[in-house]
Amino acid sequence: MNKTVLTKPVLICLHGFPGSGKSYVARNLATALPLAHVSADRIRSELFRQPRYDAQENAVVLHLMNYMTEEFLNAGVSVVYDINAARTGQRRALRELARRHHAEYLLVWLQIDQESSFARTQNRDRRTTDDHYAQDHTEATFSGAVDSMQSPHDEEYLVISGKHAFITQKNAIINRLYQRKLIGEDVVRSNVAKPELINLIPNPFTAQSEQRNIEVR
Repeated sequence: MNKTVLTKPVLICLHGFPGSGKSYVARNLATALPLAHVSADRIRSELFRQPRYDAQENAVVLHLMNYMTEEFLNAGVSVVYDINAARTGQRRALRELARRHHAEYLLVWLQIDQESSFARTQNRDRRTTDDHYAQDHTEATFSGAVDSMQSPHDEEYLVISGKHAFITQKNAIINRLYQRKLIGEDVVRSNVAKPELINLIPNPFTAQSEQRNIEVR
């Protein structure tokens, strides 16, 4: 499929457990849509030979991610922001970043059970693009990451399953972009979006709206 033309820049952010498939979705989405893939794992690997994942290091990575994202949005280029938008305050800042640059903001929540998600972190294939730069996790670090997460509540978001094939995940995202009038009807038809897979849990914002009817390496 030829890359879709978006009517305005979009900032797509991701939320989900370690191992839920965020980097997999981000990389493939940047291939299917005109998005710059800004990857925290890749930036960290370029900056730090032996990453510590401590607060100081995280601050450097986030600073660079935000700088690169702003530069892309300023140039009219959409971005998939590949780090876990785990905290309410972080997501609020990203919404504000998008607003400042006249971009649409879309939060995608990858849902998967914790057992499956942790198992993925223990069976990474370091030969693959998605796993090569990913953080190693013990039970303690995984539990710590999960415990620190603040799930979206009074926010608009799109839920996709972390266990579905990318074609299904992509269809749900494209359908949501169409609902936001960011892509044309022809794109939705060509992707055969399946409405029943768009949201797997209730979202009051979604219900109301439905009633109203360059990868960086």
